[in-house]
Amino acid sequence: MIFIFVGSCSAYKKVDARKVPQNAQERARKNVSEGKGISVKGLFGNKGGTNYEFSTSNPMWRASLDILDFIPLSNVDYSGGVIITDWYSDSIQEDEALKISLQFLSNEIRSDSIKIKIYKKKCNVNSICQTKETKSKISEELIKSILTQATLFAQNNKTKK
Repeated sequence: MIFIFVGSCSAYKKVDARKVPQNAQERARKNVSEGKGISVKGLFGNKGGTNYEFSTSNPMWRASLDILDFIPLSNVDYSGGVIITDWYSDSIQEDEALKISLQFLSNEIRSDSIKIKIYKKKCNVNSICQTKETKSKISEELIKSILTQATLFAQNNKTKK
């Protein structure tokens, strides 16, 4: 009974000795490249084409946080590519507040790599508030500032390397 179970676990495969390298190191490399073995690089290196970056190595992310450092942040999720600020009001117009939402579509430094939405909350004397998304020049200026800062960060990283 044991021989049947052990024998059925692996199917017999005919191998041509002319196609198998004689050198042990070459045979090991061939096995690893075919996915039949493991390597130290495979254990600790890049697997399956996934690229894990830390937020400090992403210039777009760093630039966004640098530009928005004057506003309290409500939600920051690097893996989701989202930065959401808390409601912000300057001392000039206390009945109005802004909330900024950034969504990263790509790690590349391009204008279409980031999507910015700005929400405006306006409250009356009775504290009844209306919130709506607004199209303003603030989002264009933020994108321009973030791209400029990200380009500077990327250039500094290249000169360090």
